[in-house]
Amino acid sequence: MDSLTSPTLRGANTGSSIAPHSFLPLEAPLTMPVQSLWGRRQRAPAPQTWRLAFAFRRFFVVGATAAMTCVAAYEMYLVLSVSALTLPQAVLLGLFVLLFAWIAFSLVSGIAGFFSLLARRPNDLWIPTECPLPNLRSLNALLIPTYNEEPGRVFARLQAMYESLQQTGRLEHFEFFILSDTTNPDMWIEEEETFLALRRRLATERVYYRHRGKNTARKAGNIAEWVKRFGGRYEHMIVLDADSLMTGDTIVRLAGAMERLPTVGLIQTFPTVVNGLTLFARLQQFAGRVYGPMIAAGIAWWHGSESNYWGHNAIIRVAAFAEHAGLPTMRGRSPFGGHILSHDFVEAALMRRAGWAIHMVPELGGSFEEAPPSLTDYALRDRRWCQGNMQHLAVLPARGLHWVSRLHLLTGIGSYITAPLWLMFLLIGVVVSLYAKFVPPDYFPSRFSLFPVWPAQDPIRAAWVFGATMAVLWCRSCSLMW
Repeated sequence: MDSLTSPTLRGANTGSSIAPHSFLPLEAPLTMPVQSLWGRRQRAPAPQTWRLAFAFRRFFVVGATAAMTCVAAYEMYLVLSVSALTLPQAVLLGLFVLLFAWIAFSLVSGIAGFFSLLARRPNDLWIPTECPLPNLRSLNALLIPTYNEEPGRVFARLQAMYESLQQTGRLEHFEFFILSDTTNPDMWIEEEETFLALRRRLATERVYYRHRGKNTARKAGNIAEWVKRFGGRYEHMIVLDADSLMTGDTIVRLAGAMERLPTVGLIQTFPTVVNGLTLFARLQQFAGRVYGPMIAAGIAWWHGSESNYWGHNAIIRVAAFAEHAGLPTMRGRSPFGGHILSHDFVEAALMRRAGWAIHMVPELGGSFEEAPPSLTDYALRDRRWCQGNMQHLAVLPARGLHWVSRLHLLTGIGSYITAPLWLMFLLIGVVVSLYAKFVPPDYFPSRFSLFPVWPAQDPIRAAWVFGATMAVLWCRSCSLMW
């Protein structure tokens, strides 16, 4: 049952009835049309400062990746081509080129991030972190979607952000929403009780709570439902996860940047992993602290206004999101059909297609999230991400997308298909070894030759190719541990 349809909701240990409408502000509907992926639509250009500089950066990343891949492919060809390439060897070479290009691309981006951090280069939006906080004129909403999460922890984070914003002196420009998709009845009741207790504790009506009866389209549907009902009241929305946390200083600076830059549709922060209690969570937290800033700085360095959206810890222009980010339902059956699970990449691509700039500011700081506490929890989340990224195969050829947006989609897809490709590479390598052992060489091929064709191996070259590939793979794996 939806909280809005229940006649009364009883407060925790108060014995008083709360009218449902007091849980939410007055509705301000905003249309959010479903976007067509295949309609004849011309991609609009996004304003971009220093466009020539960003063209050079992208040329460097793509060119360096291509150069490394060509050298590695040639060396691998020399290792394999004892005489003429057999079919297994040709397949092995093709897989090697594809997989080496994948890891070389990540390595080059990480190197760019390393030197960017070394140079202490300011972010491209020039969001200062040491200057006084900007004065705001807009009304902004902080959205915290939750799905069967522990209410005490969710509302504690909300209270921390509320009090942090209160200390900035700009609290009147922000309102908070708990958007619940919780299906556990006991947890739902606990959410309402915790909400009422928080309102009494803060003595405010700037905190709202909404529960959906059906969690259609999961988080994407949760946010879209809020936009359609309340989006017209707010200029910007800060989308969080149930385990997200942001400082008031960062939130105010993000809102100020959106007011100052009317062509920017979305600004993504780099969330730092915190509060790890288990060994598994602590390992993720450590890796994120060591490698995460370098990777985030690297992708921000060359993405520019065609950056990406990670689904949380980001500020979004509500009107732009409503007009251009309505997600279609994919054709076919699960796992490829249905509602788009990894919605964030697609929403960013659609907004950029419409001409809105998408930026990342990893240097801003003050943005945090928690990691799954166990390998089982991580695997459950990763399975959902895997299905969502595989759905991007159908989104990839959509009309009008910027090539960098397509690259984001392709990167997400590659995160899951490269693992079976590596397995295939190893298995075919075994086949090539067995072929060389049990199939006798052809010393006198059908083509004319004055001398026999003597098979010759180059173990030194093979060792160098193996060592170089492992070094690139190790560096790339380290950079992605965050």
